[in-house]
Amino acid sequence: MRRSVSWPRNKRHRGRMGDQAVSDTAGRRAPGHRWTVAIADYGAGNLRSLSSALVRAGVEPLVTTDAAVVREAPLAVIAGVGHVESAAAGLARHGLDDALRERVAAGRPVAGICVGLQLLFGASEEGGEGLGLLAGPVRRLRARRVPHMGWNSLASTRANTLTCDVDGCDVYFAHSFAAEPSDPAVSVATVEHDGTIVAAVESGVVAGVQFHPERSAAAGARVLENLVRWSRSA
Repeated sequence: MRRSVSWPRNKRHRGRMGDQAVSDTAGRRAPGHRWTVAIADYGAGNLRSLSSALVRAGVEPLVTTDAAVVREAPLAVIAGVGHVESAAAGLARHGLDDALRERVAAGRPVAGICVGLQLLFGASEEGGEGLGLLAGPVRRLRARRVPHMGWNSLASTRANTLTCDVDGCDVYFAHSFAAEPSDPAVSVATVEHDGTIVAAVESGVVAGVQFHPERSAAAGARVLENLVRWSRSA
């Protein structure tokens, strides 16, 4: 039986979605406006469900290929499907790879979801190189069943913001590769699938989750709210 999480939720108004320009504040929060989250569009995956989930978390998602928006928004997210090589090529096509590196160098938060987490790291056994924001390779799962598909229980490995209140909850995974951080302290949550897999990372202004929060019911909604809270303090 899956452990779920629930809590009272305030009614929220929906925000705008889509690839659109922002004001000369480059997406920074202004009075009467929601916190802007730039979703770096590398050309693969349906980002509509994630955008809707972020709206419910109280922010305004912008799916964009505009490097300036990705560089300057309060939070930038890399999400979608595919593999590291094609995703990295999609980012590079629009200069989003450099924009993401520059924002981290400037102390602005970046988060990865699913293959987006893998893109935070270095070389992948699947082919290609990630952004190198965190040290370590991406390797194929050493498991009897690959891909790792379906619900599995999170285990927090240290105090962190991302998995606050969801330790032991089930979330939804769909992947065949996983990051292996060089620094074990980067990992803040794991999952068991014929061995231990890194499920979430948090280090300075860089964070990510291997699972799909937008498909993970109440626990996933809490993770996205935690992500927004983390980005405000990172």
